[in-house]
Amino acid sequence: MPVSTSVPDRGVAVVTVDHPPVNALPVQGWYDLADALLAAGRDPEVRCVVLTARGRGFNAGVDIKEMQRDPGHTALIGANRGCYAAFSAVYECEVPVVAAVHGFCLGGGIGLVGNADAIVASDDATFGLPELDRGALGAATHLARLVPQHLMRALYYTSRTATAAELHAHGSVWRVVPRAELPEAALELAREIARKDGTLLRFAKAAINGIDPVDVHRSYRFEQGFTFEANLSGLADRIREDFGTQDGARREGGRA
Repeated sequence: MPVSTSVPDRGVAVVTVDHPPVNALPVQGWYDLADALLAAGRDPEVRCVVLTARGRGFNAGVDIKEMQRDPGHTALIGANRGCYAAFSAVYECEVPVVAAVHGFCLGGGIGLVGNADAIVASDDATFGLPELDRGALGAATHLARLVPQHLMRALYYTSRTATAAELHAHGSVWRVVPRAELPEAALELAREIARKDGTLLRFAKAAINGIDPVDVHRSYRFEQGFTFEANLSGLADRIREDFGTQDGARREGGRA
């Protein structure tokens, strides 16, 4: 399984994604991640969850090749529903979720960290939405929780990335550390949170979600509707056919 859960400290659960080579999750992987996050939050002994990953980067989004192998729209529908479930699980997890991000955080990765309660990142971390290069739309809802509106739009339209240092300057990343120090830095914040009363932390999470100015569930589903339109029109297929080819890689210009 690409998702595992451990309890390294009292009150802290660590949910880890490990799906080589780039943590681009297949449909079932998104559902597995959602189940792990919700289960950790329901555990009365857990007061904070750390969401992390192994390998080259935190998350590269959905498994495009799984969609390419599907002659219909089953994989697309599954990926959209799976991403929705995983993003929602971060948001609805009963206790605070700290995202520990290293390397690339792209596409679906933005949906995860954008819904997290706090982000600790390594100094090599980059964040972005290459959706337009993949024939898709979505997660602008979550990128807008990380950067100001105009920067979100520019990043979205260009498929460029922002660094951890830049997000730290905008106040959305709590701390930036060398990559080797990331696990301990994330645990340090999680331990501090976990020292609070568990019941009161759950009240706090529910209260903060309740006063959120943006309904992240509705706004993300609205975005997903345009992904379906792009697919039904054939536009998305034409763009995805380029994915992984030499021409497509050249247009990527060396992005993560």
